[in-house]
Amino acid sequence: MIEREASIRYTESKFLTIYDKGVAQVTEKIWLKNYPEQMATSLQYREIPLQQYLTEVADRTPDNVAIHFMGKDIRFKELREYAYKFANYLKDLGLQKGDRVAIMLPNTPQAVISFFGAMYAGCTVVMTNPLYTEREVAYQLKDSGAKLIVTLDILYPRIMKVWKDTDLQNIVVTGIKDFLPFPKNLVYPFIQKKEYGFKVAVKHGGNTHLFPEILRVASATALPKDPEFDFYNDLVLLQYTGGTTGFPKGVMLTHRNIVSNVQSCELWTTDYHIPEEEREPDVVMGVLPFFHVYGMTTVLTLSVMMGFKMLLVPKFDATEMLKTIDKHHPTLFPGAPTIYIGILNHPDLEKYDLSSIKACISGSAPLPVEIQDRFEAVTGGKLVEGYGLTESSPVTHSNFLFEDTRVKGSIGVPWPDTDAAIMDVSTMTELAIGEVGELCVKGPQVMKGYWNRPEETEQTLRDGWLLTGDMGYMDENGYFFVVDRKKDIIIAGGYNIYPREVEEVLYEHEAIQECVVVGVPDPYRGETVKAFIVLKEGATATNDELNTYCRKNLAPYKVPRIYEFREELPKTAVGKILRRQLVDEEKAKQSGNLA
Repeated sequence: MIEREASIRYTESKFLTIYDKGVAQVTEKIWLKNYPEQMATSLQYREIPLQQYLTEVADRTPDNVAIHFMGKDIRFKELREYAYKFANYLKDLGLQKGDRVAIMLPNTPQAVISFFGAMYAGCTVVMTNPLYTEREVAYQLKDSGAKLIVTLDILYPRIMKVWKDTDLQNIVVTGIKDFLPFPKNLVYPFIQKKEYGFKVAVKHGGNTHLFPEILRVASATALPKDPEFDFYNDLVLLQYTGGTTGFPKGVMLTHRNIVSNVQSCELWTTDYHIPEEEREPDVVMGVLPFFHVYGMTTVLTLSVMMGFKMLLVPKFDATEMLKTIDKHHPTLFPGAPTIYIGILNHPDLEKYDLSSIKACISGSAPLPVEIQDRFEAVTGGKLVEGYGLTESSPVTHSNFLFEDTRVKGSIGVPWPDTDAAIMDVSTMTELAIGEVGELCVKGPQVMKGYWNRPEETEQTLRDGWLLTGDMGYMDENGYFFVVDRKKDIIIAGGYNIYPREVEEVLYEHEAIQECVVVGVPDPYRGETVKAFIVLKEGATATNDELNTYCRKNLAPYKVPRIYEFREELPKTAVGKILRRQLVDEEKAKQSGNLA
C-alpha cells in the first residue's frame, strides 16, 4: 500500500492561489469538504523511478500473478526478469538515456515488458496506436525521433514502408502467439492468416530483432541505478495528442506526473468501508488500450505499482469480455462508455456473473446517466464519471466511488493535490460560482510541456495552470460540470479525433474543393465523424468512394461515418468556415427542432 499523509485535511489545505498578472487571489477549495474522513486530501510521493515499483513488487510478492493473457499467467518475478532482459538488449544496441522507444502494440505481455524494459534502460516511451496508417505512424515516429520500435509481425510491412522517413535504427518484432500457452501458440498463426489474409515471415538479424530471441539471449542482470535521476524532469512518456490547429503533439510526462496520478487512482478506488485487514488485492480489467494514456495509467502502471493482477484483452469483444469477467473475477474495471454500452447490450448478458466488479471509472467521453444506472444494477458495483486530459496524465476529477455524494452529470471534484478553477483566461481571473468559463487545473500530474513546441506549451501552461480548453462551471458544493469543448476535438468511442487531420486527408482528394469535419451526436460512440463536402465544379464523388479513400489514409476510427455534399459551406465575412454552426444544425436535427 502506498504511504499516505492523512493528517493533511480540509482545514489545513483549504486555499488555492490564482495569479492575475502577479497579483494573488485566494479562493477556498470548497470541494475538500466532500472528501470522506478516511480519505487523504494530500499524498506523499516517493521520489523514485516508476520502474522501481516493479523491482520492489517482484521482491515482495515474486510468485503473485502480474498478467493473465489468453490462458497464460506471468508472475511478477518473470515480468521483472523479462523487463531486465529487454533493457539490457536495448543497452547492447547502443540506446542511451532519453532515447525514444516506440511501442506499437495492443494490450499484450510484450507491451508491458517493453514499457518497463525501456524505462530500466533510461529511455522514454512513445506509445503508438497500432491502428495508425503509414502516414500517421511516419509522422509520430519522425516527430518523436524514435530510434527503435516494438511492433507486431502483421504491422512489420507498414513500418518498413515508412522506415526511410523516420530516425528508426532498429525494429523489434513480436506476435500474439509469442506469449500464448500451448496449444494456442500453434493454432494462432493459422487464425491470424485467415483473419488478415497474409502471413509475415521475419528473421532475426541486422536491424530486425525478434522478441522471443531477445528474451532468449539477453542478460537478466539488473541495470545500475541512474545517479542523475530527476523525479520531476526525467520523462517516462511522450504521449501524443492533438488539436484543431495542427498535427498531434507529444505530451511530455515525467515520473512525478505518472506516479502521482496512479497513487491518487489507488486512493480513489479503495473502499474505506472495508477494514484494511479484510481488503484483497484488486484484479484489474485491462481492455482500455495502453497506447491511450487512460489505459496506460489506470491499468498498466496502476497494476504494477500496486501489485495487482491485470487481465489483458488485446481488443474489445463483448462476448470475450463477459467470459473473462465471469471466469477471472476482476474488481476494478476502468473503461469508456462504449465498452459499458457494448456489454449491457449483449444478448446473453444474464448468463454471466459480473458481481466481482466493485469499481469502475469511466473516461474518454461523457458517460450517459442511464448507462451508469444500468451497469450498476447489473454488476452491483459502482460506476462513476471521471475527467482528464493527456496533458494531465490523465485524471484530474472524479465523483466518489463509495460515498453517497455522487452528483450525476458532474465530472466530480478534483483529486488529491489538484487545484481547479473556472477562469476567464484572457485575464487569468477566477469566475463566480455557477458562471461558465474555461476549466483550468494545477497539480503534480500536469505535463512538463509539449515536445519541441515551446510556443504551444506557453499557450497551454500559464503560471503552472493547465488550460484545458473545456468550458464548464463549479457549483456551490465544489462539484465541476463541463458544458462544452472550446476545442473542436471529436471524441468517438473514447478516441480523440482531430478534425484538422481528417480535413487534411480529404483536401488531398482530387474532387474536393472545400470540406469541414465535425463531431455529431451518436448514441453508441458518443460522437461520430461527419464530413461536409463541397465538390469542385464538374467533379463527382460518392460516399463509398470517399470512404475507401479515407480508409487508405486514416485509422478506422477517424474515418467519417457520414458525408454530406453541399453547394457551399457557411462562412464568416472573412471566409472562415462556421464549424460551430454546422454542429448546432446537426444537434437541432437530432432533437427534432429542425424541419
